[in-house]
Amino acid sequence: MKIIGVEEFGGPEALTILDVPEPHAGPGEVRIRVRAAAVSPTDTVVRAGGSGRDISRMPAVPGMDAAGIIDEVSEAGGWQVGDRVMAVALPFGDHQGAYTEYLVAPADSLAHIPAGMDFAEASTLPMNGLTAVQALEKLNLQPGQSLAVTGAAGTLGNYLVQLAKHAGLLVVADAAPKDRELVSDLGPDYIVERGDDVAERIREFFPDGVDALADAAVMNEKAVPAIKDGGGFATFRWWNEEPGRGITVHPIAVRDEYHSGQKLEALRRLAEDGTLTLRVADRLPAEKAEEAHRRLEAGGARGRLVLLF
Repeated sequence: MKIIGVEEFGGPEALTILDVPEPHAGPGEVRIRVRAAAVSPTDTVVRAGGSGRDISRMPAVPGMDAAGIIDEVSEAGGWQVGDRVMAVALPFGDHQGAYTEYLVAPADSLAHIPAGMDFAEASTLPMNGLTAVQALEKLNLQPGQSLAVTGAAGTLGNYLVQLAKHAGLLVVADAAPKDRELVSDLGPDYIVERGDDVAERIREFFPDGVDALADAAVMNEKAVPAIKDGGGFATFRWWNEEPGRGITVHPIAVRDEYHSGQKLEALRRLAEDGTLTLRVADRLPAEKAEEAHRRLEAGGARGRLVLLF
């Protein structure tokens, strides 16, 4: 089968089309004939070898989001050949990443793709959607409390804002001038201009600080001053400094949601009813993975670039 992987870590040019033996579903697993794999910043980290992990299995295969059709099941209750599904993949796990024609996945990691949406759209939801769910669970805010979201124009930021509003939170989101309309359409209560002084701008609306902040823009110490004493800070790149003032740092790791098929099904329903907006920036043949990585690293994409297999 065809995979897109790297035999040596490096830039986008390191991505190579390779032929490897087909995997097969084991007990409690299914095999997905992948039709679409979303491209995310995490994929570029995997490609470049910047994860900090000791990688012994090569080639390394990026990709944390897949959508496709089940073509093989093995004692996987509830799933049938022909089901159209989406799933999280773990590039450093036993089954590697989603840049592949066939992906084996645990039966409890899947969800049906949202009705009326195609494989490319569905592939944008699993990893970032579950990341946003985990962040909100850890921050544990109650309806009426306040949440600030940095990087609101990105895919993760989109889901954070929309899920937070669905949960009844008061949301302030950042946006560059060119993204203000996009972010406004997500429904935040307040919008502040993106930049290094974002904390100061947030404090203009919340003089005592917000109850929590989800830092999708990875601003770290620049964003923390926006949070009130005793508040919460969700970090998506494992910032481990001590913010002081009684603020609790919550590291978010989507790999912990690998078996969260039921949460993914809940996200599917929210996509179907319009609570969540699934955005595809562009669809490219899998053979153009190098181009997709270059475009992603150049910045400015709104929605996910998606590889089609």
